[in-house]
Amino acid sequence: MTTDIWAWVHDSHARLVEAGHHRLATALAEIAGHAVEGRNEQLDAVFPEALASARALGLPWVEVFLRHWRLQNLLNKRHQGEAALAEAVSLLEYAHRPETEGCPQAVCAVQDFTICHANIDGPGYVAERLAVLDEALARVEPARACFDCLSREYADTLEDGGRPEEALAHLDRAQARILAAGEQASLAFGHGRASALHRLGRHQEALEAYRVAELAQVAARRRLDEDDRRKLAVGRALEYAALGRREEALAQLPDLEEAEAYADIRLRWATAVELLAGAGAYPNDTELGVRLAHWVGYLDAAGSHRPCLDLLLTAGRLAVARGAREVARTLAATGERKLAQLRSPAGVSRQVAALRAAAEALPGAGLPVPIGELKRWMADHPGQVPAERAADLLAAAHAADPKGGHLPALAGALGALGHARAAAALLWEQLELSPQDVLSARQLAATLIEAGDGEGIRRLADRLAADSPAEAQWVRARWAAAEGRWAEVAERCAAVLAEDPSRPAPRRLGAAAATRLGDYPTAQRLYQELLVLPDGADDPHPEVWPADLWHLVTVATVNRDWAVVRAAGAQLGLEFERDEGPVDEDWQLVTVRAQRSDGTLAELPAVRTGPATARILPVLGEDLTLNHNDVVVFGPAVRNPGPDAGGTSWRPAFDLLALLDPAGYTTWWLDGAWPGAAAWTALRDALEAAGYGIWAHNGEGYLITDPDAPGGTLPGVYAALGVPPLATAAEADAVLTTLTAHWPHPLSWPELATAAGADPGPHLDTVRRYGL
Repeated sequence: MTTDIWAWVHDSHARLVEAGHHRLATALAEIAGHAVEGRNEQLDAVFPEALASARALGLPWVEVFLRHWRLQNLLNKRHQGEAALAEAVSLLEYAHRPETEGCPQAVCAVQDFTICHANIDGPGYVAERLAVLDEALARVEPARACFDCLSREYADTLEDGGRPEEALAHLDRAQARILAAGEQASLAFGHGRASALHRLGRHQEALEAYRVAELAQVAARRRLDEDDRRKLAVGRALEYAALGRREEALAQLPDLEEAEAYADIRLRWATAVELLAGAGAYPNDTELGVRLAHWVGYLDAAGSHRPCLDLLLTAGRLAVARGAREVARTLAATGERKLAQLRSPAGVSRQVAALRAAAEALPGAGLPVPIGELKRWMADHPGQVPAERAADLLAAAHAADPKGGHLPALAGALGALGHARAAAALLWEQLELSPQDVLSARQLAATLIEAGDGEGIRRLADRLAADSPAEAQWVRARWAAAEGRWAEVAERCAAVLAEDPSRPAPRRLGAAAATRLGDYPTAQRLYQELLVLPDGADDPHPEVWPADLWHLVTVATVNRDWAVVRAAGAQLGLEFERDEGPVDEDWQLVTVRAQRSDGTLAELPAVRTGPATARILPVLGEDLTLNHNDVVVFGPAVRNPGPDAGGTSWRPAFDLLALLDPAGYTTWWLDGAWPGAAAWTALRDALEAAGYGIWAHNGEGYLITDPDAPGGTLPGVYAALGVPPLATAAEADAVLTTLTAHWPHPLSWPELATAAGADPGPHLDTVRRYGL
């Protein structure tokens, strides 16, 4: 098989564009970048539509490509294991059908399959992984990019089998074959070498492997992206830490928030931090413990059993080192549970046993007061007892008096420390002690949702259904909300309210679901009903919240119920220029955040015209459903931090909720030389006076060719012209021609000229002469 995957992508993209399938063409061109660079939200936004389009058009090769790169993201960037297994198996089968086996990406389904099993239990599936990789490598020429990927996966599998020397030898042979084929090994080959060398304790050689691999990329003029730099940094930090070179390790180590954002660097980050903390160079504190616990829980829920165990062992040793007994015991218990999910627990089981022994050897907490007074004592000292110390005290109290009622507080303490599944286990125990305790059931439901334990939610709801069907529906509604199944949320909240109309929380959640579904009349009705609930409603927060009023203002605005907007606004202390009619005032500059078609967020300057409305200022392209002068409704939550003390330029940012009044502008693009601030301002003012809009989209560094100075450049301008709905393309072309005729360098607008019936030739000549 010799088809080059990227040549195929290029040709397929061109054919899709020619056929008018622009969105699928864009997805085909961009999905691999989204996958490998960790742009998860963008990938999630484009994948479903792209896959549906590929299937509707009968393009099985495109389907293989899209599904492969999504799996690469799920497996490598999000470290899913069993959560992705069904898709990995399905794609492997699909990629070997007669209609797909010729696809150049089909062989990569083997890599997806093996990575998935590596995440589940790499050492447990070594033989099977090597077998399928041997078969795949035999079908791939060294000149293909797939040979690089499969060779690295083969080396990773040898490492999982405890054979790092063989992994190094395999990488050397594979790289020699790649070079002999006239290609260059990827940067990831350097990571593979460094990983094997690290396992062998050859840390200085691992650093050299990173250096050589990076220099090779630079020499080949391959740009290192942020993902490359991040992975190189964490790899180097680990090797420096292993060598005891603490300052160099800290200089390379990504910060905690970066590790939080990118799951693929967490294990190496945590390993480096353990070494640094042991040398006193990194704080081994509760905050670190909470982050690691959340990461362990994430891998647990994703079914990545082996990485989960590796990370929890690191977290457990750090907990022992700082004397956090109950946290260490909790991690040991999680480890013991995970061992049962491995195919081959040999070796790691001894490490889990060692963690358990070290945790139990820590001294138990001495109670500061008699056991019966502990809960009151802790309540009297809010914020004064460190979280891990509180967990130790409550655990000691529960051990001394199992019926003393300490379980809910202990569960709350462990949940706050990131151990949601362990907290849920305690709350199940509490529910057995007090089967009719509604508050315990609600606490358990919240904890199960935090843990992502759908099976636990179903078990709890089934248990509640017989005696409290409304409570069972409420549990299921909250779980559906956590998973974004808003139609189900609305249905279940309605069922709860049918049983007990006095409860505010289901009404709030039902209103939120209706808003998500675009059912704004229902959302308004539910928010208005909150205002008249009886004071004795059986809920922790029966009173009306300010947020309820803001949400009511928002949905009533979409419904154009201006009387309700004014009434609710008055309760919030808002003042209006008029007592009736639509609210259309000039309040302040804001930012409206709207999602582009590729899943990224656009931050659009707008003029706020009321409590929940704004008029969009820029002229926009087809990647957004909005345009110049459109009036939109935005959600009530401010999405950016408030201004610094003394700050004057802060603009609040809000999320787009709905388009209220479309202005009907059409966008045409202009390109050319920047005429200077005075000329540009004159053009903008003249266009606005004629009802048009214009907005420059280029950055300050936009340069174009100066045709009168060989090798010279000119500052450029790339702008969007907004043509009002009653103006024709011919009128817009004429207005622009008149207003820019005296400029020293012409602007170009070939698409607009063509639509206007004018000659696009001069514009195309400008494009050519100025390198636009």
